[in-house]
Amino acid sequence: MTAATYQYVDLPDASVVTTRALLTARENIGDTVAARAMMCIHGGAGFGKTLAVNTCLRGLEPGEDVRKITFRARPTARAVRYELFAALDLAGEPPRHPSEFDRLLKTALAERPRTFLVDEAQWLNGEAFEYFRYLWDEPSTQLAIIFVGGAGCHTVLRREPMLSSRVFIWQQFTRLNPDEVLEVIPLFHPIWADADPEDIAFADSHAAHGNFRAWAQLTAHTRTALARTGRARVDQELLRWAFSRLA
Repeated sequence: MTAATYQYVDLPDASVVTTRALLTARENIGDTVAARAMMCIHGGAGFGKTLAVNTCLRGLEPGEDVRKITFRARPTARAVRYELFAALDLAGEPPRHPSEFDRLLKTALAERPRTFLVDEAQWLNGEAFEYFRYLWDEPSTQLAIIFVGGAGCHTVLRREPMLSSRVFIWQQFTRLNPDEVLEVIPLFHPIWADADPEDIAFADSHAAHGNFRAWAQLTAHTRTALARTGRARVDQELLRWAFSRLA
């Protein structure tokens, strides 16, 4: 289901850091899967939602059958059916008629417990969310569903009372605060391990702003600067050069 690493960029030596948000997600996902329920993880872009969820779900494999679906545009219920057909590795051709397609999916989902990770769920509209609810409500299916998306995901779900009332756990990811940055970033990558805390705070206030994706980008550029200059430690001159690439 998932790769061994989930970084936004190819970043050698980077580590998945156990933040408070990741620990909370691990507990919430475990409880949701055990209850065969639905949950929603939402927050701004780059806050580490997908990385945390992939890490937590990977910890449940191989005992849990985890299937990932990612949407890049606003799908119809028909498109959701086809994505589920592909995610379940069903044989043959997809049925043409919706009722027949629904019976096939329900039969497949009743075979054994499964967990669906629905990533980029901010692209889902009410119709698509409703279809997931329709399958989850079927007594014979044994589904846990983890919706992961931006603020739009939370907004659309809250507009759908029949689905919203069935969401077992809501978790919002936010930016790392300044204290968390000083705790987490030295563990994220070796170039920050012996960096002056003032330089880490400088990098966060000028470029990363508590955003994990921005920290990954900044780390990649700073690593390049260290290699090209031969310097042993991060300093503010190197950081300013890295900032210039992010402007």
